[in-house]
Amino acid sequence: MDSTRPAVREAASGGGTERRGAVVAALMLAMALSALDSTIVSTAVPQIVGDLGGFSLFSWLFSGYLLAVTVTLPVYGKLSDTFGRKPVLVAGATVFLLGSLLCALAWNMAALIAFRIVQGLGGGALQGTVQTLAADLYPLKERPRIQARLSTVWAVSAIAGPGLGGVLAAYADWRWIFLVNLPVGALALWLIVRHLHERQRESIAGRPRVDWAGALAVFACGGVLLTGLVQGGVAWPWLSTPSLGLFGTGLVLLAAVVVIERRAAEPIIPGWVWRRRTIAAVNLALGALGLLMVAPTVFLPTYAQSVLGLAPVAAGFVLSVWTVTWPVSAALSQHVYRRIGFRNTAMLGIGAASLILFAFPFLPYPGRTWQPMLLMLLLGAALGLFQLPLIVGVQSTVGWSERGTATASVLFCRQTGQTVGAALFGAVANGVLAARLGGTSDLDSVTRALDTGAPAAPVRRAIAEAVHAVYLGAAGAAALAFVVLLVVAPRKFPVLKD
Repeated sequence: MDSTRPAVREAASGGGTERRGAVVAALMLAMALSALDSTIVSTAVPQIVGDLGGFSLFSWLFSGYLLAVTVTLPVYGKLSDTFGRKPVLVAGATVFLLGSLLCALAWNMAALIAFRIVQGLGGGALQGTVQTLAADLYPLKERPRIQARLSTVWAVSAIAGPGLGGVLAAYADWRWIFLVNLPVGALALWLIVRHLHERQRESIAGRPRVDWAGALAVFACGGVLLTGLVQGGVAWPWLSTPSLGLFGTGLVLLAAVVVIERRAAEPIIPGWVWRRRTIAAVNLALGALGLLMVAPTVFLPTYAQSVLGLAPVAAGFVLSVWTVTWPVSAALSQHVYRRIGFRNTAMLGIGAASLILFAFPFLPYPGRTWQPMLLMLLLGAALGLFQLPLIVGVQSTVGWSERGTATASVLFCRQTGQTVGAALFGAVANGVLAARLGGTSDLDSVTRALDTGAPAAPVRRAIAEAVHAVYLGAAGAAALAFVVLLVVAPRKFPVLKD
């Protein structure tokens, strides 16, 4: 047992099967809202730009929200350990709903982007606290069931988001994309307030201290570095003054975070998150998961439309099939990790995922639709076997007073991995296209050219090769996660008794 673990307080959530069921329903609604709002705006961009203008800024509708969610995860995790899950979740849901209302009232693109960031500030509380409460509500043997439900809700909502956004923008008004959050979020908030009761088991000695300086430093550092990753190579070249300035500032702020957190009595990112082998290994492994997920979620729809010649709806279906096998595999993973352990189960899943991703470049060109769909079905099953045991395993190695921080740390690493992956694999894809087509072609300009009916044969081949290169990189990320678990993670997770 790690001697650095503080014994501050324990809490039990819920109280009876009926009350717990109501809380779980609220958690699923909150998870659905958080997932939907990361994708629902994408298909409504033409209507939003036509109404508000600001086409050059529209990418911040997505990146602003995701940045705010990512950088607030560690802060909310620590706050939930200090003050309890309920007040953090209620405050986060309130901020999220306020941001949704303000988005619906936006008068120009700058205002809409600012209000999307407000949404993201609340969305960070929804993501992290929902996952933490799931572990609070259920003992170890039942956690895979609730986590599988949440995984299903997340996957279905994230994929359904673009379709729902397009329907609302086409047949109602784009502002309804944000207004629909209000009744759903209000219902979730009411269920939490009415049915979630946290029972304090030990009183905290003295007034709880909050590391506000550390929270501000973490927020600033994460925001600057992630902005550099999101905008680099898109809004400006990687070696330009804005990129170098952002990354330089980010490194200075990172040093400030280290100094502030080492001096803080109750740091936002405590050192034990990286000193404990189990949590450090899972953080790195899930960071690699975020990295590799960019290949299917970002590049597969383009591949399906440009190479296979599918319509956008059919291309989305090729991606969505992994939402069938991922939650099923996650729910069944408990039968595996009870026999061979959390680490070995996750290694089995990520090892299989590495082979599946590596197989993608060997698909015949141009191929048939069922071929990438089969790989996506298999990939969903492999990743369900990988991710859930790691999350459940980490949550089971800490007590109530550390669970929020531990859960937020793994979610933060996964989100950061996705941001890094988008930048890295975007550069890889654009580099392959430029080499195959000559000049400075990039994936966005090439796909736009296809939409206008430009000669497709060499372009389609170039896109296929670019996506193949991305999948090879994703296979490498999966292999890296396997090595991390093999070398860093303990063979048996130090699970605490419920």
